Amino acid sequence: MDPIIGTTTTYHGIEHLYLAGYKVRIVAVMKGAATPDHDPDAADAYLTNDLEIAHAGGIGALDRLEVQPWLDGKGRFSFVSSDPRAIDLARFAHLAH
Repeated sequence: MDPIIGTTTTYHGIEHLYLAGYKVRIVAVMKGAATPDHDPDAADAYLTNDLEIAHAGGIGALDRLEVQPWLDGKGRFSFVSSDPRAIDLARFAHLAH
């Protein structure tokens, strides 16, 4: 599996309009968080390293990813994070089909 944590991609969704077109860095995966019955306290609900993600089956269409947008004017990633659906990120858009 290719590395996920710490990699960058672009946000192309409409759920988080303030991220539209931004380059974002992936900092965590929230398995199944795009489902109404998601349990954020489940053992594998919040994954912060690639080994955990691989053991959980990789990235799926119903996952959310914690991301930090790149701030051009400051030359760094934001300290603030967002939780878009995996399918709204360019790297995982193929999962929507």
